[in-house]
This record gives sequence, C-alpha cells and structure tokens, in this order.
Amino acid sequence: MLHCSVASVNAGISAIRVSANMKKDAVITLLTDFGLQDEYVGVMKGVILSINRNVHMVDITHNIARHDIRQAAIAISASFKYFPKGSIHVIVVDPGVGGKRKIICLKKEGHFFVAPDNGVLTMVTQDKKVEKICAITNHKYFLKPVSDTFHGRDILAPVAAHLSKGLDILRLGQEVELKDINRIEIPAPFVSAGDELVGTVISIDHFGNLVTNISQAVFEGYKGNTRSKGVVVRLGRFKIRGVSKSYERVKAGSSVAIFGSRKLLEISLNQGDARSHFKARVGQTVKVKLPPP
Repeated sequence: MLHCSVASVNAGISAIRVSANMKKDAVITLLTDFGLQDEYVGVMKGVILSINRNVHMVDITHNIARHDIRQAAIAISASFKYFPKGSIHVIVVDPGVGGKRKIICLKKEGHFFVAPDNGVLTMVTQDKKVEKICAITNHKYFLKPVSDTFHGRDILAPVAAHLSKGLDILRLGQEVELKDINRIEIPAPFVSAGDELVGTVISIDHFGNLVTNISQAVFEGYKGNTRSKGVVVRLGRFKIRGVSKSYERVKAGSSVAIFGSRKLLEISLNQGDARSHFKARVGQTVKVKLPPP
C-alpha cells in the first residue's frame, strides 16, 4: 500500500508546474564590447549554465567598439530576427555601469532583450511595436554581492538564465512604458533642397565597408523608375556611378555601392578596405543623386 503526505503531493505538483514552465531548447545570445582577451564572456556563460545547463548560447559578437552604444544598437537590430522566437538577447555595452541608468527587460515579437537602459535598444524599438518592458529590480534573480562594475555577470546573465527557465518578465520588476526608456540619436536620411538623397555612415564593419542609414526601401522610393546604374553616389570628393547587385560587377580594388545583408546602402572596395581607401569615418555624409532628366 502506497502512503504519501499532502506535503509531498504538493511538492510534486509544484515540480510539475516548474517543469511545464521551463522553455525547451531555450536560446540566449550574447552581444558585448568585452572582446575575448579577458575572462568576462566566459564568466557570464558560467553564470548562465549554473542556473540552466540546458540552454543554448550563441555569441553574436564581442567585438563591438568599446562603449559604442550605437554600433551595438545596429548589430542587435540586424541580428535578433534570425533567431527563433523565445530567444533571450543579452546586450552588455554599458559605459554607465554602476550609475543611475536602469537595466530593462523588453519583449518584442516573441523575443526578450536584457540590456542597460542607455539607448542600445533604440533600433529594436523604432517601430514602437513592443509587447512589454520592465525595469529589472528584483534582487532575487541577481548574484550576490552585485559588483559595481560587472552587471553583465551579476544581473544580466542570471536574469537571462531565469527567463530561459520560463520566468515571467513581470516578476523582474515594475512595468515601464516605451516613452520612458532612453534612446540615442540615429540620423535619418532626407531629400535635400537640391533633390539629393542625403545619408550618413552609421557603421564600418570588419571588412572596412561603410554602412549608411539609407535603406533599400528609401532608395527605391527616391529613385522611382530611374535605373540603379544611372544614379551617382558621392562620399566627399569621391563618386561612384550606379548601385551594383554584387561585388564582382567591378574590378578588384574598385569602389562599389551596394545594398548589404542589412538592406542598407554600403560603400565598399571590392576585395579591399573602403575605410582606409576613402579615409572614411562614422558620421560622414553620403549623397545619392539622380541623373538629369
């Protein structure tokens, strides 16, 4: 005859509920400016695995330029949609660590973002289609003691790990409205009085490609029925005639304007480094001009 106490039955039911809430094959991505020279990334992974051994971790990049919130904002916006829904994206580019800035958890399109509230989620939220945001204040889900300089280890990593086990976002802290989180200024392209489409270099990638803020949709709307090879792209005193569909359309070492994988206009050097060739920098103006009628 089987005997069991009410307490043991309740404990079993609780265990079943916890198990049911756990996400199978949860994915956590990491995006930081830590580099790989030090132990920081590995320690964050150790914290996550100590809480949930069954999580899948993916390094988006750890080579964001130090403290470059804009570069991180562009990178997470360009990458998150290629992960399965339910993924948890941890962004640690945090020059204000230990200060008054909040740490937030944001849910959008079934994805979770755990990040400092310093504008790093500006491009993720620019369409204003956000499901929930909360300030992360519940110390129950932090490591203790919390360092003043490594919130990635002591707050963001453990919070992400608990989310991967099915924790409700609202258990982390009070809900926050979208208008109350910080944003950074990311310039938008515009059409000038001289009928030029004016954009800006917003990022330079590992290959030296100059990534602008001119999207393919904006470009197509600007040029209308004009063929892409008829436009002129200008960077300072340099001119590139036409927008190509592939690098091989020009000779090795030649400049080319092309829409990259982010669907943003890029100025590149076929098999070369456009940054060095053009002595370019982030913030430089790029202009697109239609041919005369």
